Amino acid sequence: MAQWFWYFLIYSFLGCCLEKLYARCIRSPKRVRKCFLLLPLCPVYGLGMTALLALWEPGMGPLVLACLGALVCTGVEYLVHLFYEKTLKVRFWDYTGLPGSVQGRICPLFAAVWGGLSAFAAVCVQPWVAALAAAVPPALSYGMWLLLAADCVLTARVLAWYHDTELLALSALSARVSSQSSTS
Repeated sequence: MAQWFWYFLIYSFLGCCLEKLYARCIRSPKRVRKCFLLLPLCPVYGLGMTALLALWEPGMGPLVLACLGALVCTGVEYLVHLFYEKTLKVRFWDYTGLPGSVQGRICPLFAAVWGGLSAFAAVCVQPWVAALAAAVPPALSYGMWLLLAADCVLTARVLAWYHDTELLALSALSARVSSQSSTS
């Protein structure tokens, strides 16, 4: 079970790195490309990849794997977006305006991207991720569980109070809190 937790964490971290690279390439004005207050993680990537890995059979051909990845990761993306929107009143991404967008939550272009990326990750990255996850000592796993749980609670509080994903940058949150305390 600890291995799957580490798969989630590692792919969430890699997803955060990918988001930062993507934002830099497109010169995005949106600064914060993570979904946690303290940890550099994008859980939609971790959830998508662990779901795909749970369904993947190593004998699958690359096209079947890419199609499965597109379906699984896009389904996860839709559900995670819906969760954020309904429970915390925030949107981390919005595909409105892209062809085939479904309520801004998913779109065919990114479904194809997720299919290709997830197939590549399952075949080329997963052997290293599995080796790394297997080497993690149990004490470190317990510590990460606690850190992740604490960060989830803090993040949920910040998002529920302010409904602003940009505040997941500590500097922005600090500025907001100090400006509110000076006006009180």
